[in-house]
Amino acid sequence: MKRLLPLVLIAICTSVLAAPQASSGNGKSAFRNEFLANLDDVQEKIMELATAVPADKYAWRPGSDVRSIGEVYMHIAGGNYFLATFLGKQAPADMPKDLEKITDKGQILAELRRSFDHIRAAAMNASDSDLEKAVQMFGAKTSQRGVFVTMLNHLHEHLGQSIAYARMNGVVPPWSR
Repeated sequence: MKRLLPLVLIAICTSVLAAPQASSGNGKSAFRNEFLANLDDVQEKIMELATAVPADKYAWRPGSDVRSIGEVYMHIAGGNYFLATFLGKQAPADMPKDLEKITDKGQILAELRRSFDHIRAAAMNASDSDLEKAVQMFGAKTSQRGVFVTMLNHLHEHLGQSIAYARMNGVVPPWSR
């Protein structure tokens, strides 16, 4: 235990020092910079993990009434498109119907990437005053900024789920090797 503590402290310090720092020197709000830095981080992890999981494991599910690995990734993409609608940004007209029915790993990876581009564009196109605008989301009043926070919450929730699924199938997340 005594030998583990220094390693944990080093890991924490390294991650804090390596984390992108928000600044408003580029004409964008500090919130937007923080959102985009967090989005970049969670997207990189989701994409690395989705790439590391073998294609034949995409149909694996921990139980009969639970999403498969591939369905979780497509749920993430669908969530990215859906949550952006609360900001007035509609999903692409050519978005595949029944996203969670897509089973091809290549198509899943492409749609994931495209969905991340979709919410990144929504963040880049929102003005600072837009971030404070009130919107209704799931029957509750929030701001557009609150929608962006919900996007990150959703992504991190399913990143955790994906890590658990991957580890149950013998896949170590690439960033933790």
